[in-house]
Amino acid sequence: MKKIFAAALSGLALLALSSCGGNKDAVVKIGIYEPASGDNGAGGKQETLGAIYANEVMPKVMVGGKECKVELVRVDNESSNDKAVTAASELVSKGVSVVLGSYGSGVSIAASDTFAAADIPAIGVTCTNPQVTLGNDHYFRICFLDPFQGTVLANFAIDKFKAKKAYVLAKLGDDYSVGLSNYFTEAFKKLGGEVVFETFPEGTSDFAAYVTNAKNQKADVFCAPVSTEAAALIIEQANTQNLGLPILAGDTWDSNVILGAVKGTNVDINVTTFFAEGAEDADIATFVSHFREWLNADPSRLTDNGGNDIVAANPVMAYDAYFVALEAVKLAGSAKGADIKKALPKVRYNGITGLIEFNETGDAKRDVAYVKHANNKSGQWEFVAIQSVK
Repeated sequence: MKKIFAAALSGLALLALSSCGGNKDAVVKIGIYEPASGDNGAGGKQETLGAIYANEVMPKVMVGGKECKVELVRVDNESSNDKAVTAASELVSKGVSVVLGSYGSGVSIAASDTFAAADIPAIGVTCTNPQVTLGNDHYFRICFLDPFQGTVLANFAIDKFKAKKAYVLAKLGDDYSVGLSNYFTEAFKKLGGEVVFETFPEGTSDFAAYVTNAKNQKADVFCAPVSTEAAALIIEQANTQNLGLPILAGDTWDSNVILGAVKGTNVDINVTTFFAEGAEDADIATFVSHFREWLNADPSRLTDNGGNDIVAANPVMAYDAYFVALEAVKLAGSAKGADIKKALPKVRYNGITGLIEFNETGDAKRDVAYVKHANNKSGQWEFVAIQSVK
């Protein structure tokens, strides 16, 4: 009888925890599944900053009429598909209710089955490859997708630069890089353009031959939707060889790493992204100001932000993703992953980056992208346009 009674108490305790009832110290754990190292470590650190800031702004959530503390559980997936499952499994073992991340579509796809098996939903922040949400009911995301982003880049290349020929460079085996390059290529060709497409293998550190080929091909634009680590090396070679072509890239280049690499060079960089300072209204400008103050309050935050207080899209998107997660928890009235997963399709949240709601595949309904230009003299972003597709 004592064993039965003890088991019953244990079950009640778990039930109480799932709704944060009857336990003043009960928490809802949100997993931060991001790279803090590897090719995408810079972007992962920025996204993590956005989630940490959001947690400080709103550290509690109402669940079933009870107030619960929200705890962030962080892991480093090391930007590696091989390490993705281990990192995801660590979050599962630590009892997270919902996951945010990851920067990098490849690691998101690699971890997907782990989250599915544990019945834990994940909310992608800036992972744009369609495969992240395709064919499952547990992965959601708040960003636009690469078919859209690739088409936006192609339209911008033709509208802005009257481009007729594009040189496209991707990293072999990288879901994001190859995927976005293919979508750009498809859209650019449909608009009447010609494409020269090349890939580089893992571990490449010398991009001289690729830049030389782009020049020899007499391309009008150089499209390179790759990691920030590779981007910095491409910029170096583009400057050394006086490339003379505008470089186009996707959201991974919306990074302070890029600004640092381009400052003092002759390289022309334009990127598509999810948010841009200069395009916001007064309320959003207030948010940016407060976030910048928060960054400056701690040197380690500035370091993780790339060494300065420039506000890229990544932390802003992560901030919104955190509040989307809270909305789902509140709608579910539960801290159980399965309940939160069922609630997520019903979430409708007005965030810093706009209205966030999901379609039937769990993707956010986004139909515009922001285009930014990297000023190579000041090392600052300049807002260019809000770009849609034809």
